Amino acid sequence: MQKTSVGLKALAIPLAAALLCGAPLAQAASNEAVTSNVFASMVTAREPKLAELTMFFTMMPKGGDLHHHYSGALYAEQYLRWVDKQGFCVNKTGYTINEDKTVAKAEHAKPLAERVCLSGEDTLQDNAFLANLLQRWSDKDFYNHSAIQNPPDRQFFDTFAYFNPVASTNTADGLQTLKRRAIDENLSYIETIFEIAPIAQDAAFDAKAQAGALSDADLAAYMTKLDGDQAFQGWIAAYLENVKTAGAGIDDDQFTLRYQPFALRFLSPSQVFSQMVSSFKLATASPQIVGVNIVGQESTHVSMRDYALHMKMYGFLKAKYPSVKLALHAGELSLGMVEPEGLKFHIKDALDVAGASRIGHGMDIVHERDALGIMKKMHDRNIAVEVNLSSNDFILGIKDQEHPVTLFRKYGVPFVLSTDDAGVSRNNLSGEYVLFASRYQPTYGEVKKLSYDSIRYSFLADADKQRLLKALDGKFDKFEADVAKAQPKQKR
Repeated sequence: MQKTSVGLKALAIPLAAALLCGAPLAQAASNEAVTSNVFASMVTAREPKLAELTMFFTMMPKGGDLHHHYSGALYAEQYLRWVDKQGFCVNKTGYTINEDKTVAKAEHAKPLAERVCLSGEDTLQDNAFLANLLQRWSDKDFYNHSAIQNPPDRQFFDTFAYFNPVASTNTADGLQTLKRRAIDENLSYIETIFEIAPIAQDAAFDAKAQAGALSDADLAAYMTKLDGDQAFQGWIAAYLENVKTAGAGIDDDQFTLRYQPFALRFLSPSQVFSQMVSSFKLATASPQIVGVNIVGQESTHVSMRDYALHMKMYGFLKAKYPSVKLALHAGELSLGMVEPEGLKFHIKDALDVAGASRIGHGMDIVHERDALGIMKKMHDRNIAVEVNLSSNDFILGIKDQEHPVTLFRKYGVPFVLSTDDAGVSRNNLSGEYVLFASRYQPTYGEVKKLSYDSIRYSFLADADKQRLLKALDGKFDKFEADVAKAQPKQKR
């Protein structure tokens, strides 16, 4: 509460400026109108007032973050603490995690100067080593240091391999961290892409896929085989138990969390399909698991080669499990990353073949066949795009007026703002709102609607949606009343 009070006092200057240019407070129709004037003064200036916008959006209630990767959301520093919890160490040369506990124990017995594998705590205290590690485990300092670097897309996707050995450990701790940070920035809901879905492999299935001979009968037969695979079914049970135990105590009157299992699109066809199967089964087995997803760099050879097959697989499973919602990464591509033909159909197939209810990224819409028809369909069917401004800028180099959010706004395509991988990008949802406001000068009404839409387009059960929307009403009433109250009284 004290932080809010300090922040609102700091808003007095833009509030005064807004009212000098417009109607006095006595003539304002409502607290919402006052807040709208304040916001307009920040975004319509010669240069957007970034510090004031950052404070404004940190304070403003935000509904949900619908495109959120659990492992990519945690900051590297937390993973370093988990290195010690697991008894591992960090190699000083390769910045990788050594999972051999005997090595870690032996290294810890040496004088610090002689160690070649450091504990997480030693790494956190070694400023130079930590700085170099963060340049590998995240996007930190990418544009303001002179180290030899990979291209941005490789830098982004390569980070996961560094912290992967501890990413699925201590999940209860990780979820509590995400909850605490969400509450700190007035975010009430996260729909996180949580853990890799249970997986299996079948050589005969892969051979048929390579020959282009997979039929629906083959998909059905493989599903039957997976049903009889005790190890596979055991992993499904373990996944459900992990959600139950790690998520215990997360939901309360301040915050709600739901989960999506995912498939990795660059694996073999049998592995990908098995993950899809387990994802659908998980989504029907637990109310906490509200949808399914597919992840991984979309521009790799296997991802592009098998894209149409993946959508066919999803369509097959969607027909069997029509109540399961799909939020598919589709169209996270830009001109030059792949051959031009590869930019023509990813969003369309995700909608028409797979049956997606939301689209993650949707960046190649400007190149797709019948882009106007696709956007009309999304408008008519209320299919939202999960817009991730920071990662779209970093990975694809697309921002400002080149970003298709300008088209989504023009043609009425629903969209929400989300973080993607806040730990890798070193950002938060408030920062995404700042980027949107400073780049595109929306009205306060539009950004407020984005907050509500992030609940409306979530995969929450209807009762949960109504609960969170009602709570959001109260939060906005208080926020706008506080902004109006912070307005200095005019002299008579």
